[in-house]
Amino acid sequence: MADKQTFSCVLTKNDKLDATGIEIPFDVEAVFGAKRVAVKAVINGAEYRGSIARMSGKYMLGIPKEFRTRVGIAAGDNIVITIEKDTAERTVEIPADLAAALKETKLGDAWDKLSYTHKKEHVRAIEEAKAPETRARRIDKAIEMVAAKRK
Repeated sequence: MADKQTFSCVLTKNDKLDATGIEIPFDVEAVFGAKRVAVKAVINGAEYRGSIARMSGKYMLGIPKEFRTRVGIAAGDNIVITIEKDTAERTVEIPADLAAALKETKLGDAWDKLSYTHKKEHVRAIEEAKAPETRARRIDKAIEMVAAKRK
């Protein structure tokens, strides 16, 4: 199994899913030993942590809008990407007010069962709130979704 893979590819947009990413041009299972792999990707010197998964018979890596904007890439661009298997534990720092709400509602165990990505997205939404009222609403929404076992 190789440590790193560097290749050129086109960043493509899937309008049906409102998603943008890249098709992996090699057999991920043969190279990394699994069909779904957590990876570190480097594009234009910036690192992104994501997961390669099979979609419609192809290995794909989604590239989030926030990362694309920060790095200055868009659908249709030719990019050079280096990817390697990410073996580091993925953790999300929980803001104190969200932690208090999880404790108060006794949803800490349910929160712990969420994937890294879902935790990260809940925390990102909360942290991006500019007004305290917006932050409180987003915490309430996260609690509601965890309670309903929605992601």
